[in-house]
Amino acid sequence: QVQLVVTGGGLVQPGGSLSLSCAVSGIILVYYAIGWFRHAPAKEFEGVSCISSSSSDGSTYYTDAVKGRFTISRDNAKNTVYLQMNSLKPEDTGVYYCAISSEAVAGLEFYEYDYWGQGTQVTVSS
Repeated sequence: QVQLVVTGGGLVQPGGSLSLSCAVSGIILVYYAIGWFRHAPAKEFEGVSCISSSSSDGSTYYTDAVKGRFTISRDNAKNTVYLQMNSLKPEDTGVYYCAISSEAVAGLEFYEYDYWGQGTQVTVSS
C-alpha cells in the first residue's frame, strides 16, 4: 500500500520560510515523478512544482507564482520529497499536498498523479 505522509506546514510571517517533507512508503520513489499542489481558500486547486524521476532526467518545473522562491527536491535514499519555500507571501497560504505519478515524467495537472498525501496547512500572515 502506497502511503505519503506530509509534514512541515505551519504559520509564518511574510518573507519567511517553511520546508515541507513528504515521506513515501510502499513504492520506490526513484522511478516516478512527484508533484506538490496547493488549495487556497476561494481559489482553484493548483499545481505548484514537480520533479521527474531520477531514472529520467530529474528535471523540475514550477508554476510562475513560485519561481525563484520554491525549490523541489528528492532524496531517493530516504524515499522522501521536499518543498523548500522561501520569501513566502500571503497568497501562498493554503493546504499543500504531495502526489506521486505512475509515470517517470509528469506535469502539474492533478489527473497525472495517482497517489496523494494528506494535506498540510501553510499560513502566511503577519
